[in-house]
Amino acid sequence: MNLAKSILMAGLLSFSGLALAHNCPNEMKQIDAALKVSKLEASKLDEVKKLRAEGETQHNAGKHDESMASLKKAKSLLGI
Repeated sequence: MNLAKSILMAGLLSFSGLALAHNCPNEMKQIDAALKVSKLEASKLDEVKKLRAEGETQHNAGKHDESMASLKKAKSLLGI
Protein backbone atom coordinates (compact mmCIF):
# COMPACT_ATOMS: atom_id res chain seq x y z
CA MET A 1 0.00 0.00 0.00
CA ASN A 2 2.82 2.43 0.76
CA LEU A 3 4.31 1.85 -2.70
CA ALA A 4 1.00 2.76 -4.31
CA LYS A 5 0.78 5.94 -2.22
CA SER A 6 4.35 6.87 -3.14
CA ILE A 7 3.64 6.40 -6.84
CA LEU A 8 0.46 8.44 -6.56
CA MET A 9 2.26 11.26 -4.73
CA ALA A 10 5.08 11.30 -7.30
CA GLY A 11 2.53 11.57 -10.09
CA LEU A 12 0.65 14.38 -8.40
CA LEU A 13 3.85 16.32 -7.76
CA SER A 14 4.92 16.01 -11.37
CA PHE A 15 1.54 17.28 -12.57
CA SER A 16 1.64 20.22 -10.14
CA GLY A 17 5.00 21.25 -11.63
CA LEU A 18 3.48 21.14 -15.09
CA ALA A 19 0.56 23.23 -13.94
CA LEU A 20 2.90 25.94 -12.69
CA ALA A 21 4.95 25.75 -15.87
CA HIS A 22 1.87 26.39 -17.94
CA ASN A 23 0.77 29.26 -15.71
CA CYS A 24 3.69 31.48 -16.75
CA PRO A 25 1.94 32.56 -19.99
CA ASN A 26 -1.21 33.45 -18.03
CA GLU A 27 0.84 35.58 -15.65
CA MET A 28 2.50 37.33 -18.60
CA LYS A 29 -0.93 38.05 -20.13
CA GLN A 30 -2.11 39.62 -16.88
CA ILE A 31 1.00 41.81 -16.76
CA ASP A 32 0.59 42.83 -20.40
CA ALA A 33 -3.03 43.82 -19.81
CA ALA A 34 -2.13 45.84 -16.72
CA LEU A 35 0.72 47.57 -18.55
CA LYS A 36 -1.74 48.92 -21.13
CA VAL A 37 -3.59 50.90 -18.46
CA SER A 38 -0.82 51.47 -15.95
CA LYS A 39 -0.13 54.91 -14.52
CA LEU A 40 3.22 53.93 -12.99
CA GLU A 41 6.13 56.32 -13.09
CA ALA A 42 8.68 55.61 -15.81
CA SER A 43 11.32 54.00 -13.57
CA LYS A 44 8.84 51.51 -12.10
CA LEU A 45 7.35 50.86 -15.52
CA ASP A 46 10.83 50.03 -16.84
CA GLU A 47 11.40 47.64 -13.92
CA VAL A 48 8.09 45.87 -14.59
CA LYS A 49 8.95 45.48 -18.27
CA LYS A 50 12.41 44.14 -17.37
CA LEU A 51 10.96 41.61 -14.91
CA ARG A 52 8.30 40.55 -17.41
CA ALA A 53 10.96 39.98 -20.10
CA GLU A 54 13.12 38.03 -17.64
CA GLY A 55 10.11 35.92 -16.74
CA GLU A 56 9.46 35.06 -20.37
CA THR A 57 13.13 34.22 -21.00
CA GLN A 58 13.20 32.01 -17.91
CA HIS A 59 9.95 30.31 -18.94
CA ASN A 60 11.32 29.58 -22.41
CA ALA A 61 14.45 28.11 -20.82
CA GLY A 62 12.34 25.78 -18.68
CA LYS A 63 13.15 27.67 -15.46
CA HIS A 64 9.55 27.97 -14.33
CA ASP A 65 10.18 28.62 -10.64
CA GLU A 66 12.46 31.53 -11.52
CA SER A 67 9.98 32.73 -14.11
CA MET A 68 7.12 32.75 -11.65
CA ALA A 69 9.27 34.66 -9.13
CA SER A 70 10.12 37.35 -11.70
CA LEU A 71 6.52 37.61 -12.85
CA LYS A 72 5.29 37.81 -9.26
CA LYS A 73 7.62 40.78 -8.62
CA ALA A 74 6.35 42.48 -11.77
CA LYS A 75 2.74 41.96 -10.71
CA SER A 76 3.50 43.32 -7.25
CA LEU A 77 4.92 46.52 -8.71
CA LEU A 78 1.80 46.83 -10.86
CA GLY A 79 -0.43 46.28 -7.85
CA ILE A 80 -2.08 43.14 -9.23
